[in-house]
Amino acid sequence: MSQRDTVVIGASAGGVAALQTLLGGLPAEFPARILVVLHVPPSGVNALAAVLARASSMKVRSAQNQDRLEPGVVLVARPDHHLLVADDSVLLTRGPRENGHRPAIDVLFRSAARALGPRTIAVVLSGALDDGSAGLRTIRAQGGLGIVQDPDDAQHPGMPLNAIHAAHPEYVVPVAAMPELLTSLVGVEVPDSAEGDPDLIRLMETEVSIAELTAESLHESHRPGTAAGFACPDCQGTLFTIGEEDFARFRCRVGHAWSLQSLLAEHRTAVEGALWMALRALEEKAALCIDMSKRAGASGASISARRFIDQATDARAAAELVRGLIASGTEADLDYTREGGRLA
Repeated sequence: MSQRDTVVIGASAGGVAALQTLLGGLPAEFPARILVVLHVPPSGVNALAAVLARASSMKVRSAQNQDRLEPGVVLVARPDHHLLVADDSVLLTRGPRENGHRPAIDVLFRSAARALGPRTIAVVLSGALDDGSAGLRTIRAQGGLGIVQDPDDAQHPGMPLNAIHAAHPEYVVPVAAMPELLTSLVGVEVPDSAEGDPDLIRLMETEVSIAELTAESLHESHRPGTAAGFACPDCQGTLFTIGEEDFARFRCRVGHAWSLQSLLAEHRTAVEGALWMALRALEEKAALCIDMSKRAGASGASISARRFIDQATDARAAAELVRGLIASGTEADLDYTREGGRLA
């Protein structure tokens, strides 16, 4: 028998305050190891550990490659690096982004499930969309426990809502209640490993190997899943549908991973970008036609001048249609945000 001795935490928008509350409520001698992933931009300043250290009596530091996992120590993922668990130490890699993120919560959770199984407790805090849901499902399938912040308690309820919907965690509580809950859960004896679905275990091993940038996993000619008919937003390669029937996800040949929601959000961004480009081109065409009309009028070519004015009018009419599409998309985005970023 082993003991529950590792807590992995994922957060995004609104997550700093939640992390401060959670870590601030744990004692300095907390008898478990803690790893934290917060979504940060690749060029972000590596200051999260210092921010959290001021709120916590535990030791908090930015993770270094091959750091040992120690009780009472919090290791925080660095910008633009995935944080993975490998036995009783950690790996930092620049593996393919998942859901557009590096570090990604799913990568940490999945690696902890593979390395530690029932010894793991996973916590999902405030954030948008659904990074962490797939990893939480994997941890629970491998015998670990799931804790999710009560959506009503989160600044951004999307990640908690999706984690609850996808992974059915054992506990859904406000973040202020988590320190006492975690203290009661760690140290409990658990089996060394849990029996699981061989296909899911094989997929987990493959996905962790991809995040580790293992050459064999990237050279493997057979990709998990079936061709989805969609292109990867990161590399434009073919996406393959993977995961369980009730929770489909996507990966491309080089390993970029997307949930349904994250893929949809990325395509919404791409569509909006294309609309702005079309609007810019139409406005420029209208301005150019007006300029050419003035030049034609000044030279006495009245027929040409009128033709250019007609073209400018048509371009502006088309621009108004595109502007309306952009505006309607903005309203849809607001509705999507109000619903917590969760697909029904």
